[in-house]
Amino acid sequence: MQIVIDHLVKTYEGGIRALDGVQMQIGDGVFGLLGPNGSGKTTLMRIIATLLEPTSGAVSIDGNDVRRRQSDVRKLLGYLPQEFGLYPSLTAWEFLDYMALLYNVEDTRQRERIVNESLERTNLTHLRDRKVGTFSGGMKQRLGIAQAILNSPKLLIVDEPTSGLDPEERIRIRSLLAELGGDRVIILSTHIVADIEAVADSIGVLHLGKVKFQGTPEELLRSIAGKTWQIEVEREELRQIKEKLQITGVFRSIGGVEIRVVAASSELGGSLPHIRARQVEPTLEDAYIHLMGGSAVG
Repeated sequence: MQIVIDHLVKTYEGGIRALDGVQMQIGDGVFGLLGPNGSGKTTLMRIIATLLEPTSGAVSIDGNDVRRRQSDVRKLLGYLPQEFGLYPSLTAWEFLDYMALLYNVEDTRQRERIVNESLERTNLTHLRDRKVGTFSGGMKQRLGIAQAILNSPKLLIVDEPTSGLDPEERIRIRSLLAELGGDRVIILSTHIVADIEAVADSIGVLHLGKVKFQGTPEELLRSIAGKTWQIEVEREELRQIKEKLQITGVFRSIGGVEIRVVAASSELGGSLPHIRARQVEPTLEDAYIHLMGGSAVG
């Protein structure tokens, strides 16, 4: 499957431009759409899902224009928005059975089969008879994914699926997406770099409605190869260092604090000649913060 996004623009009332000439091509596997809140990620997801009209530009999915062939596009996709409604009085099985009816699966045996398959793929079979209102946040997210894959979509769109979850549930959701990505395109929209690092085959970074980067995680990491350092400093030095270097992490240590910075060796020596820094392997979070020109500390 190929998704082509061509000079996409979305302007809201009041002249607010959420997307500003976005161009991307997305192929098979898990595509991580990364960016801070307000970068245009949700707007882009809603346009791809045929829920929002662009101001100009085009999106095609397997050759189907999302504006002109909405019904054909909707047959290809499953969508889990950031906010989605559930029916708390229904059991997990009843909820999915009802959603399958909305997908026009009228044959009882076929509906039973796809509901059971979705429960199994999202590790919810043991909770099939439990009421949705008693589910944890992570269970609800997995149920949301289960309903999104009922029609075996070639394209699955998930918007901020791990936001607000505890670490254990986040890992479960990430593992599930990695498993599902083997036989379909998944667009994972998030502001959490660790989610992208764990599952994405390729990534796109949005900032203020523009594409800041598109490529593989390895390509983004190579952009800061040999430029990531860990330094132990006194707490009172931290403010001075923040003014001179790009900090991507701050951690407590016995002697004060340890910081991670992205800098060329010449820049490091020129700014802080008295300190001893050790070079470390870069992480995707280091590369992302460097790309955005920001800092991990306020």
